[in-house]
Amino acid sequence: MSRRTTRRKCRCCSQMFVPDPRTADRQHYCSEPACRQASKAAAQGRWLSKDGNGDRFRGPSEVDRVRRWRQQHPSYWRKKNPGSQSTQPVENQADNTGQSSCNVPRSLPRALQDDCPTQDPLVIGLISMFTGSTLQDDIAATTRQLLLRGRNILGLAAPGKMRIPLEP
Repeated sequence: MSRRTTRRKCRCCSQMFVPDPRTADRQHYCSEPACRQASKAAAQGRWLSKDGNGDRFRGPSEVDRVRRWRQQHPSYWRKKNPGSQSTQPVENQADNTGQSSCNVPRSLPRALQDDCPTQDPLVIGLISMFTGSTLQDDIAATTRQLLLRGRNILGLAAPGKMRIPLEP
């Protein structure tokens, strides 16, 4: 048996929409981004209006709680030393030469543009943050090390080539 789909007027944009059948009894906003944002704001307003929720996470007791947590976890937000987090070396595994991936290059190129063909700003930015350098040569060297490390972890060493140690 199927339920009859009923249309409903959105409380934000006043357009008619078909609610999701799983939540039809509770859905009052359509799926447009502005309407979803209005739905979220209304839900937060309802939560804050309930007794005890308005002062939640505020006041001296919460400040003390956060201070105690920070004292117990002093290095939570400090940058970790990449050299201290070494990975376990992978035992030599026989490569399956019949199988290859278009995502894994056979040889490691030398230029940054070749190492990161997509030139993804997110990846470049992350590497720059970890190394503390914005020089392309430093980022390219780090990218090559990360590629080698990943290939060693996955056991994707090129046939006939010796594995490169994971130490920087």
